[in-house]
Order: sequence, then C-alpha cells, then structure tokens
Amino acid sequence: MKILLATHNKNKIREIKDALKTTGFEILSLDDFPDLPEVIEDGDTLEHNSLKKAREIFEHAGITTLADDTGLEIEYLNGEPGVFAARWAGEGCTYKDNCDKMLRELNGVPHDKRKAAFKCVITLYGKNIFRTSVGELKGHIIEELRGTDGFGYDPVFVPIGYNITLAEMPLDEKNKISHRGLAVKKMAEIIMEMKKAEN
Repeated sequence: MKILLATHNKNKIREIKDALKTTGFEILSLDDFPDLPEVIEDGDTLEHNSLKKAREIFEHAGITTLADDTGLEIEYLNGEPGVFAARWAGEGCTYKDNCDKMLRELNGVPHDKRKAAFKCVITLYGKNIFRTSVGELKGHIIEELRGTDGFGYDPVFVPIGYNITLAEMPLDEKNKISHRGLAVKKMAEIIMEMKKAEN
C-alpha cells in the first residue's frame, strides 16, 4: 500500500515520514506528482481543511492520501492565529514573518498570559477509507526566536515542562511530544490496524 502525503512542505514530509517509517508503507508526497492541482484551504476549521486536502488529492491521484492541517491558538489573542497560522502575516509570508508578528502582538505581555496550544488534525482518505486523528501540544510563547531546527512557530514555542523551544529539539525528540508527532503516531496505529484487518 502507498500513502500520498498531501503537501510540498519538506519539513512536514520529513517529520511525517520519520513517524510513519515503522508502518512499512511506501510514503509519497506531492513532489512525486507535480501535475496535481493545488488545493485551496478555505475552510474555517482544521478538520475542514484536512479533509478537503485529503479528499481532493485522492480524487485526482487515486492513491490513499494523508493530509494535515495545523493551527496555533494564543490565549491572550483570543485564539488567534488559529486556522490561519500559516499565513497570519499575509499571503506569501515567511515563517520568520509570522514569528515576528507574534512577537509584536505579544510585546510586553507577561509570561503567565503567553499560553499557547498547537493543534494538528490528520485525515487519511481513500477508497472506503476515512479516518482522522488529532494531536495537541500546550506551552507558551517566549520573547525572542531561539533555535534553528523545526519550522513555523517552533523558534518561539516552549512546550510545558521544557525550557527549550521546539526549534532547539532534535527531530526524534520533537516527534515524541509535538502536536503533529502525536497525531501521526495515532494515525500510524490506525494504519497498522487497517493493515492487520486486510491480512
């Protein structure tokens, strides 16, 4: 069985492939299918966007598809940026643009009011297949960028119980605790259950 990851994001591909390596499935990405159309993520929830990506890519490629959507909710900002986390600083923005905007928005806000939570929703969609998994990671936003690994808001996010950011963690450690890592681990278990049921 092949699984197609509905993303071109090399960081996501690396993280998800690493987390699914024990399943024994061949993991492909949109880089392997350059002619597939881009899916417009216009949903107002992570669940909506995740399902839309997985379903549309499956309908075009005919390969069981895995898609994720991730959001970051800041308590002080009433849940922003939420589902719009990836493009919070505007269309075409970089990871640093988003982090810089977050630091500006939280400038002067005390530590106890900088609580944040990452949430990831993963959908596996195929012929007679529709399964979802969810992962969440709570922490807080620090006052400066730290670390060079990871991507997105990793350099400004410190998980509960840690004193380093996600961008300062080795990938294997990050995958054990991160929102995406937890969601992919749950999905890997679902995939293995499906594999056993077929045998």
